[in-house]
Amino acid sequence: MGMNEQEILAGLADIVNEETGLDTDDVQLDKSFTEDLDIDSLSMMTIVVNAEEKFGVKIPDDEVKNLKTVRDAVTFISSAQG
Repeated sequence: MGMNEQEILAGLADIVNEETGLDTDDVQLDKSFTEDLDIDSLSMMTIVVNAEEKFGVKIPDDEVKNLKTVRDAVTFISSAQG
């Protein structure tokens, strides 16, 4: 059984916090990684790799550019856990 979106969000917030120092409370579903959270592509790759490990999913490189918001990432991870 996969995690629910709240658990995925919390896990993702931890990863973002470790990589960027952003407060976990700032990592909310409607936030854009680049615009709101100011995460560059290099940090994003690290976040993706860590998320793959943490959640046991594969996030293909060509999918990463589609993950504009935190919600996009949570939804993707949720469905990838299937």
